[in-house]
Order: sequence, then structure tokens, then C-alpha cells
Amino acid sequence: MLLPLLFAGGILWWMYRQVSWGDIRQSLQSDMRWGWMLLSLPFGVLAQVLRATRWRQSLRAIGQPVRLGTSVNAVFLSYASSLLVPRVGEVLRCGVLRRWDGVRFVEGVGTVVCERVVDMAIILLLTALTVVVEIPVFADFMSRTGMSLAGVLQGLTAAGYLVTLVCGLLVLLMGVCLVRRLGVYRRTRELWQRLSQGLGSVRRVKDKGLFLLQSLGIWLSYYLHFYLTFFCFGFTEHLGPMCAMVAFVVGSFAVLVPTPNGAGSWHFAVKTVLVLYGVGANEGVLFVLIVHTIQTLLVALLGLWALGALALTRKTQTAG
Repeated sequence: MLLPLLFAGGILWWMYRQVSWGDIRQSLQSDMRWGWMLLSLPFGVLAQVLRATRWRQSLRAIGQPVRLGTSVNAVFLSYASSLLVPRVGEVLRCGVLRRWDGVRFVEGVGTVVCERVVDMAIILLLTALTVVVEIPVFADFMSRTGMSLAGVLQGLTAAGYLVTLVCGLLVLLMGVCLVRRLGVYRRTRELWQRLSQGLGSVRRVKDKGLFLLQSLGIWLSYYLHFYLTFFCFGFTEHLGPMCAMVAFVVGSFAVLVPTPNGAGSWHFAVKTVLVLYGVGANEGVLFVLIVHTIQTLLVALLGLWALGALALTRKTQTAG
């Protein structure tokens, strides 16, 4: 828990070490167009609500009905909890459904993993389309950030690849042997069967068209939640939807870094993209700080709402 916070703090300190906090206060008081920020916030809520309804659809497909309110609050709480401990939210929301609606935990985890596979497919498709349209910008971004797939691959020799493969196989073999020796093979196999049932939830969904629309709606909402903030500032309002899409895609990968809500990594990635499109470095730093802070506060408030709502929700072993 401490290491991600230190990592995020280090990046943020490095980015904001020379920032004038007076300029930030001035922007918040007079330069910022708050109406656009307020307009963007409902899309952040909508993205989480759509994620909850899609998850509910997956759970129903494997015979695990849940109440809409419980699933929405579980998602709200999962995002908020990840602000404290990165990646804990996915497990926590399955625990919430188990406690309030009696959903089997392992099958719930399987549906979450399946959801993430669908989301990754969508973001990879968006990335491919965006890269095709904006190849020069992405090439410049990779160059400025020192990211190069060729450079990474050149760092490993043939022997390095072989050693990595052998080590991976040995770890896998040792794990299998350990499970057998501990006498829990049968239990593990049963857990895997339950997990597999959750993983196959998409195939069992009755209305696949609705599932697809919800999936696309989630990412459209995330995009609008971000893009509308461009109109809050005079130095970004003219950049257009493709610049926002490039920053959105790059930022989506940046939040994979295990820091609270992508703090630090998201700031650096999005600020770099804005600079590539002609925004001044100081203005770019100002943009990412204000936008990320407000959107993080929204996530925290939704989490507090979920805590209160769940406290008033009746627990049941059979979802209604």
C-alpha cells in the first residue's frame, strides 16, 4: 500500500515542484468555466452506473440475481476504495454482493475478470483506431517519454528469452506440485470450475445487444467525462475531439499503473499529450491537476454515498 503512494507522490512532486500555486488559485477563481466541469460530472456517474447494470446482467446469466441498487453501490464503493488501496476495488465489490445479496464470491470474481477482458478489447480497439488517425502524435509521444517496444525487446538476448520461459515453466510446475502435495487439488479444481462459470458469463447473457450497448456506453461516458473538461479552459477548448481521444487513450493505459486513481502516471501522460498538441507546459500541468482532483473527489463522494446507502440496505440471501 505504501509503495504505490510513494511512487505517485514522487511523480506529482517532480511535476509540480516549480508550479505557482497562486496561478492555480487564479485559474480556479476567474479563468475556469465551471459550467463545463459541472456538465462533465454526470457522465462520470453514468459510466459507473452502466458498469453496474452490465455486471448485473452478467451475474443473472449465471444464476446469480442481484438488486440494482446493491450492484450500483458496490461499484461506487469499489472505485472509492481503490483510491486508498489500488486494485482492491474489484475484490471488494464481489464481497459487497456476497454480503448483501448472497452472490457466491468466486463466481462474482469470474464475472469481473470477464468484464475486464471486454473492456480491454474495447480500449485496444479505440487505441488502434486512434493510432491510425494520429500516428505522428503517438510516435512523438513514444519518443518524448522514452517508450519504445523495439528498445525493450532489444534488451533481451536469445538466452534471456529462454531463461525467462524456463523460469516461468518451473514456477508453474512448482505451483502444481505444491497444490497436489497440500492435498487441496480437488478443492482448487472446484474453485476453478466456479471461476470458469463466471468467466463464461458473457456467453450466457441473453440480450447480447444490450450488453454491447452498455459496454460502449461505459467508454463513451468516460470519454465525455474527460472531453467536456477541455471547454473549462481557454488553452484547451480549441483542441478538438481527436486530441481528447489521444489523451483519453493514453490516460486509460496510464491508470493501469498501481497508484490511487492513476495519480502521477495519469498526470504525466495526459500533460505530455497536451504539450504535443501545442499547450504550454504550465497550462498542461494546471489542466491535469484540476481535472484529476475534481474527478477523484467525485469518485470519493460516490463511495461515501454507497457506504450510507448500503448501511440502510437490507441483507438477503436471495436477491430480488
